[in-house]
Amino acid sequence: MFMRCGGWFVKGDVVIRNEMIHETRIIPVDGRPHLGATIRSYMEDSRGRWEGQTLVVDTTNFNDYANYIGPGGRYPSYSRDTRLTERFTRIDADTLRYEATVDDPRTWTRSWTVALPLKRDPSYYFFEFACHEQNYSMPHMLKGARIGEN
Repeated sequence: MFMRCGGWFVKGDVVIRNEMIHETRIIPVDGRPHLGATIRSYMEDSRGRWEGQTLVVDTTNFNDYANYIGPGGRYPSYSRDTRLTERFTRIDADTLRYEATVDDPRTWTRSWTVALPLKRDPSYYFFEFACHEQNYSMPHMLKGARIGEN
């Protein structure tokens, strides 16, 4: 499965928009500290910084409702002490290297890292989430509604 993210800049922030459910992460890159440990939001708490040409995003304050299913289908399979460190590095005009390191000593015996290239696909477009099926069901829904009207 390939997840495509679009990113753009807002003054003092990096914004990453995921196509799935149109979740938007707003990541301050101005050096401000993380929120207090008692503040836990749906998208956790991310802070970014630049290391040369790499955007490094540190995420903390995980909650009990994150959209993640781990090994064996357990939900959730991480603790509230999880720290996620992501690195976004542009390799060339069409490739972004994505690397994520998960550190959660209450869940795993050591941190682990995954890395993969995200390739630009010029034929790909964002679709409105509710219509990702290209409305193939629309004729059937309208037919059912017409029948229900009689």
